Amino acid sequence: MSISPDPGFAETLRAAVATRGLSLDRIRDHLARRGVTLSLATLSYWQTGRSRPERRASLAAVGHLEDVLELSPGTLSELLGPPVRGSRREDGTISAFWPVPSVIDDVVGGVDTRWDSRLTRISQHDRVTVGPERGERSYVSRQVLRAEEDGPDRWVVILHLDEHDRPLPLIRPLHNCRLGRVVTRPADGLLVAELLFRAPLRKGQTVITEHELVNQAPYPLATNYQRKFRRPVHEYVLEVTFDAAALPRTCTRVVQEADGTRQTSGVRLDEGNSVLGVALKFGPGCYGFEWVWP
Repeated sequence: MSISPDPGFAETLRAAVATRGLSLDRIRDHLARRGVTLSLATLSYWQTGRSRPERRASLAAVGHLEDVLELSPGTLSELLGPPVRGSRREDGTISAFWPVPSVIDDVVGGVDTRWDSRLTRISQHDRVTVGPERGERSYVSRQVLRAEEDGPDRWVVILHLDEHDRPLPLIRPLHNCRLGRVVTRPADGLLVAELLFRAPLRKGQTVITEHELVNQAPYPLATNYQRKFRRPVHEYVLEVTFDAAALPRTCTRVVQEADGTRQTSGVRLDEGNSVLGVALKFGPGCYGFEWVWP
């Protein structure tokens, strides 16, 4: 079945659901019999355009969704494309590299981002912990920033969840910062927070901050972690640590440049059941790991 002339993912999905004559609950059941778990909320958000498939597991589910809706292979998946292909997005705007920039811009409008372009990213270090239930437990981020003029007094954190029906994580300042304004929009899977420095920085001054994002049980299934860089970073270090009771079958490093070029390479876990990635002078772009469970 083909649908035209509407080229949008949400519109095409909505039309296909109507043509097939199935409720979202029935579609979810069909997917479940194929071993694919999607919530009613996620399906609803996809067809209304409030979100789109982004994670590896969600993108894989789209192919099964095409079968359930009796669509030709690629009818839906080809409408997604790489999130940044065809647009370099090197202007450093806050919404760069996010799937729905207008939503990001709207939520970020609730915090103070005026210093974002005045802070040079010297170093970023993310530590991700995956529990024995294969769930995303927590993320600890440490960043070293340098002020390029007098005045910067905060760092803005943006978190986007693809699965909008699960709780947003808690954010905890750990070192050299405290929480400022926090804006959440659970329906869009968004959390934006200000981390306030102890004092405004002088030009050339550096600051090291650390914060943690902690998920609540039941922990969401972990299948990947990706950091988006709208501005260059001198050094990026990413660690993902798995519990010895639940190790992935395969793990892949994924690097995406601003022009949409995507490079992948297999990686092995070390003796501590972790994978480590280091990128120097990276960005704009996206850097992360994807993994497959046995």
